[in-house]
Amino acid sequence: MTTIAVVKKNGVIAIAADTLTKWGSGKESAEYIVNHGKFIRVGESLIAVSGNATFKHVLDDYFASDERQATPLRTVQEIFTAWQQMHKVLKEEYFVRPEESQDDALESSRMDVLIANPYGIFGVSGMRTVQEFVKFYAYGSGTDYALGALYASYDRPELDAESLARLAIQTAAEFDDGTGAPIECHLFIPVK
Repeated sequence: MTTIAVVKKNGVIAIAADTLTKWGSGKESAEYIVNHGKFIRVGESLIAVSGNATFKHVLDDYFASDERQATPLRTVQEIFTAWQQMHKVLKEEYFVRPEESQDDALESSRMDVLIANPYGIFGVSGMRTVQEFVKFYAYGSGTDYALGALYASYDRPELDAESLARLAIQTAAEFDDGTGAPIECHLFIPVK
């Protein structure tokens, strides 16, 4: 598991993630794993992945081509279109299991991601629902802790976007056994 967070405040966008990999009760920290990062660069966007650790490899591989690197991820509609195209490939080439419960109307892509770029902060749920966030959001095993920290701290004037994003992940790492330091954080300046 993992925890990822995005924040937009005072003209700066931050995206942060922990670096822990967890398999059952086993924890693999950044101290032991070289490829511990949770981010994928797609053009001018950074995508942070939560869910099964293999999804980072899948997204790295999927977006590796020059054509897919040029995929625009600037709006809710562009992101939704990109995820719809990717979902078919996930099933056919990466063997994502489409089985769902009878209550689900759509197949899941099985991962939650956050996207940050100069155009905003976005989330894509496993069901491919795309949302653009105004202030902040978090996904992953430590979501409740991260969102609580962001809600309680967002209006503190001394905390900028980076400090808040790091605080969200730090709080999750303190209380969630699927989240662990060190924290990786990246910044963007929004397009006006």
